Amino acid sequence: MAQKKTFAVIGLGRFGLAVVEELINSGYEVLVIDRNQERIAKVAKIATHAVVLDTSDESALREVGITSIDHVIVAIGKDIEDSIMTTLILKEIGVKKVTVKVQNFYHEKVVKRLGADETIQPEAITGKRLAHRIVSNHMLEFYDLSKKHSFVEIQVTSKLVNMTVANLDLRDRFHINLVAIKRGDDIIIPKPDESFEPTDHILLVGENDHLAKFSTWIEK
Repeated sequence: MAQKKTFAVIGLGRFGLAVVEELINSGYEVLVIDRNQERIAKVAKIATHAVVLDTSDESALREVGITSIDHVIVAIGKDIEDSIMTTLILKEIGVKKVTVKVQNFYHEKVVKRLGADETIQPEAITGKRLAHRIVSNHMLEFYDLSKKHSFVEIQVTSKLVNMTVANLDLRDRFHINLVAIKRGDDIIIPKPDESFEPTDHILLVGENDHLAKFSTWIEK
């Protein structure tokens, strides 16, 4: 059996804490690092290891075994300088994979230049989802799959109620695919004769332009 990956999360703001909790809930070992004693105390009971540490100190990072960790997530909040220095040290001492939470384009550019394997800007992701939700009264969730394709969750409108999957004919009419119907707590893989109900959510995948056209059509 292959050994599970190990993770470290540096920085316990809202984003960092969410990552820690998700990884632990998924059964992974997580080393948690933060400068703040109170934040560390909050996760000490659930994390594999939780330490108070200045991550700009290379020797201190080595002492906690950071070089043996498979994937380190730098989730440092507003202190961009600290984030940059931490990223630099992690890559210089040979950490296999480093993902960095970035604040802006310039922060991203710098840490990528320093060798960050991946960057993420949570505020931008949240903003994009919000933007798609507020331009449509029925758009519940929006996830980028690529520059052109997305996965969306849309509330059924009166226009669709009692219409069957076959009659709607999403693939031919709108060039998008119906993945599933979410009905209460159930996920239904729809058959052609399945009818849409007023409280249904439909899960769709396709090109952004086609999804936008469908979203506009169901609201008319």
